[in-house]
Amino acid sequence: MKIDKVLILGSGALKIGEAGEFDYSGTQALKALKEEGIYTILINPNIATVQTSKEVADKVYFLPLTLFFIKRVIDKEKPKGILLSFGGQTALNCGIQLFKEGIIEQYKIQVLGTSVESIIHSEDRNLFRNRLTHINIKTAKSFVVHSMDDAISYSLEIGFPIIIRSAYTLGGLGSGLAKNVNDLKKIVSKAFSYSSQIIVEEYLEGWKEIEYEIVRDQYDNCISVCNMENFDPIGIHTGESIVVAPSQTLTNSEYYSLRELAIHIAKDFHIVGECNVQFALDPSSEDYRVIEVNARLSRSSALASKATGYPLAFVAAKLSLGYGLHELKNSVTKNTSAFFEPALDYVVCKIPRWDLKKFYGVSNRIGSSMKSVGEVMAIGGSFEESLQKGIRMLDIGMQGFINIINKKKFKSIRFLKENLKKPTDQRIFFLEEALEKGISINEIHSLTKIDPWFLYQLDNIFQTKKKIDLFDNLIDLPEELLRKAKKEGFSDIQIASIFFKKNKNYNISNLEKKIREHRKVKNIVPYVRQIDTLASEYPARTNYLYLTYHAIQHDIIYEKDGKSVITLGSGVYRIGSSVEFDWCCVNALNTIHKESYRSIMINYNPETVSTDFDVCDRLYFEELTLERVLDIIELEKPKGTIVSMGGQIPNNLVLKLYEKKVKILGTSPISIDKVENRYKFSNTMDYLKIRQPKWKELSDFYAIFQFIKEVDFPILVRPSYVLSGADMNVISNQEELQHYLREKVSISSEYPLIITEFIINAKEIELDAVSQNGEILYYAISEHVEFAGVHSGDATLVYPPHNLYLSTLKEIIRISEKISKYFNISGPFNIQFLSKNNEVKVIECNLRASRSFPFVSKVSRFNMIELATQVILGKKKKKIEPNFFITNFLGIKASQFSFSRLQDADPVLGVDMASTGEVGCLGNSFDEALLKSMLSVGYTIPKKNILISGGPIESKLDLLEVIKLLHKKGYILFATEGTNSFFSHNGIPSIKVYWPNVKKYSNVLELIKNRKLDLIINIPKNLSKSELNNDYLIRRYAVDFNIPLLTNARLAKAFIQAFCNLSMDQLFIKAWNEY
Repeated sequence: MKIDKVLILGSGALKIGEAGEFDYSGTQALKALKEEGIYTILINPNIATVQTSKEVADKVYFLPLTLFFIKRVIDKEKPKGILLSFGGQTALNCGIQLFKEGIIEQYKIQVLGTSVESIIHSEDRNLFRNRLTHINIKTAKSFVVHSMDDAISYSLEIGFPIIIRSAYTLGGLGSGLAKNVNDLKKIVSKAFSYSSQIIVEEYLEGWKEIEYEIVRDQYDNCISVCNMENFDPIGIHTGESIVVAPSQTLTNSEYYSLRELAIHIAKDFHIVGECNVQFALDPSSEDYRVIEVNARLSRSSALASKATGYPLAFVAAKLSLGYGLHELKNSVTKNTSAFFEPALDYVVCKIPRWDLKKFYGVSNRIGSSMKSVGEVMAIGGSFEESLQKGIRMLDIGMQGFINIINKKKFKSIRFLKENLKKPTDQRIFFLEEALEKGISINEIHSLTKIDPWFLYQLDNIFQTKKKIDLFDNLIDLPEELLRKAKKEGFSDIQIASIFFKKNKNYNISNLEKKIREHRKVKNIVPYVRQIDTLASEYPARTNYLYLTYHAIQHDIIYEKDGKSVITLGSGVYRIGSSVEFDWCCVNALNTIHKESYRSIMINYNPETVSTDFDVCDRLYFEELTLERVLDIIELEKPKGTIVSMGGQIPNNLVLKLYEKKVKILGTSPISIDKVENRYKFSNTMDYLKIRQPKWKELSDFYAIFQFIKEVDFPILVRPSYVLSGADMNVISNQEELQHYLREKVSISSEYPLIITEFIINAKEIELDAVSQNGEILYYAISEHVEFAGVHSGDATLVYPPHNLYLSTLKEIIRISEKISKYFNISGPFNIQFLSKNNEVKVIECNLRASRSFPFVSKVSRFNMIELATQVILGKKKKKIEPNFFITNFLGIKASQFSFSRLQDADPVLGVDMASTGEVGCLGNSFDEALLKSMLSVGYTIPKKNILISGGPIESKLDLLEVIKLLHKKGYILFATEGTNSFFSHNGIPSIKVYWPNVKKYSNVLELIKNRKLDLIINIPKNLSKSELNNDYLIRRYAVDFNIPLLTNARLAKAFIQAFCNLSMDQLFIKAWNEY
């Protein structure tokens, strides 16, 4: 059968454990199929991805990745083949369901690549263990259990401590380390919420974790593309660990024996395409255990692909069509076969980034379940150089392994040792402090089980810092020591801070500048190397580049003709900056290329499409620091640099680059500074007579209380020295204010507090636009479902707006035109507004692309980034009137939260952003688009039982009509005391349940634990201690036992209305191009 039409399943919204790497792998697969002339259909509700862009797939369905919707797309499209390996665990689980339900057989669809039977054998732990035992390959001693009693008895047989895992999950969801029966009961009861199959497994404490990426074709040709070694031992999830490629501490014998085993496994499982094999290796012998086999593209394969220059996803897609490895060229090098194993003459470090401080109550301990939200990949000539670059790439204010200015302060040696033994997200900085405190490498190894080789490399860095510390100024510093420091990854500002610590009269920026000048005079400069997969053994030309001090010449020749344009990427994914900005960068690069310039990308995120081999003319897998960006600009001598596509990281560099006489394309850096600076922007709004909420920066209690008298409660408070909403709170009364000032912050003239009047029940509205020389060329206005008070990144967005007065829209446009003209904007920008009683106020402005640009561009079918890039490049463009007033459909963007990964975090929404991803769905009505979006982020339509804890009286009143609708539809309503009384007063029957702190029958937590509820609506009321604790426990239990939870009355109202008004069969199965 000729395969001419293929369905690809995406991975949906970005979440902890399943992030941007699947946009990269899916995009590559679609390109590979397109090259073969195959018609491609993609189902993926993640509207911010590159793979859901025009011209990547032939047809895109922004629909939930559930059996219900996939079956209907199959019925409509009748594909001949299906790819399951490119959408993470989500796509794999959907594929297994399709197979078990007989849908694949019914529609005679060919599963391309690895068969579903082989996938099931890799996912089902019983089948997995039995299959490997049959071919004499060792797995960890384990038992598959389906009940708590079995879990206890088998754990006692293995002996504590044990690891608990859930089958068919990703990123260690539902897993944990149990040291006793009590630990076991807690972990297993939650794990059963995510999977009916739980594994209890021996804990191989102190063993190394090693991974191999294996590629196999249908002819049984098999190669190992990359092997990787975890810096941290078994027990810390590979997504939480620093990972090094190639492995550094294996003997030749260990390396080849594990490689042979990995290839044996891939052959026995009949893998066609790519798979990842994870081993535990005993450091004191060659004993091993196979931990896991992923019969799909994974986070590790994205890393391996970027680390080696071998396009794994592209090759895997071609192999799934029946090609042999010997028939394919490596599309990175163009002149080598895909049938050979890459050689590396450099060291790669992958380092995770956590955002745990954003979540109240969450532990910063790391273990077998993933909590990190992003990762970086650094390339260096040595482990030391690579590691230090990687730490800076995390963008957490640290200068590398050695930190002088932002040095962490630790309480005591005892505290330090405790944290070395029980790892946290600060692990690498505890290691530096341990060396500082004189703890021996043997003792550090004993506490951490990190291989001594890695610890000795860290000590090399530490010893170099001590040597630099012996000199009082730069002039006395020996040239060889400076060169050694640069080879070990020290940045100029890191070296400057060592001198600054001893002499506070130094200006650290001037010192950094002097070090740079001094180095260049001494010819201590980095050189550009290419990743060519060949370790430079044969001549090859690639556009995959990095800079290192372990070289003596550049691998490439520069044109220096002013025809190149540099785009600064978005860097590490974190809460607040994710795949949306990668979409903006990729579209900017495409436009630069179309406009006949060379496109140059600087980025270091292995999960992104922008760091792929075929999206730009030259890719620098490099730091987005001032030092490194200047190095590249000096080599490239470009027409200019674009800073408005990659979110906040490039924005933070603007003024520094401008001061160094770097040509910034688009809006002037002076304008950007005026908008980024809260004072300057506020003063400008006053000058332009544009309304904004009243605010003041205050540093003493008396001033705070005086200002509150003027504006009244509620107020919005935040420290002036933090970004992206951290420690920002809405406060409703004196008690809450006292709690906030006591628990959250300390204020002084050095660290003042910003207090803003908070406008209750105000609509939040956003404008995304592109201007040229101050004139708006195109704009999109969207509104939030939730009232102001929920961060714009967490809010549910509607575009076009469906519930705004025409006069409000006109006022928004008038204000935006005024702002655009004043700042002479040339490029993308975003303004956020509040509207109440038709009075519009400005709350924020960003002179860069915002996270909603992909969403509004795709719903309107007008690529705003393409227009913005043409403007930035100086192309004269005409004004285009938006057509959103006449569309007969709308789009709704919903947020994806990963609270299930963040043990003990309070899953409540507020002014601090918490979501890790998003989806966007289309519908002919508001209800249809909203319902599809909510189903896409994991909500389900409740079957029967709904718990409502309605919060303040305003929320109860807001929900009243839809609660009556639920009753009319036959739902059984459970309600906490006050809500039950309110319902009773309004003639709605409900079953009263008791608060967590009331030990009576029908306690709310018992209902949740016994899975008697299908939906929980818990609207937070106030900050009194009992209310805080009771509400928190309800919300946390809902997440831990995998019951859909809503904490915002407006969103709850919209969701209830949608599922009561529409049945599933009334939802249209329409592709993007059919709207």
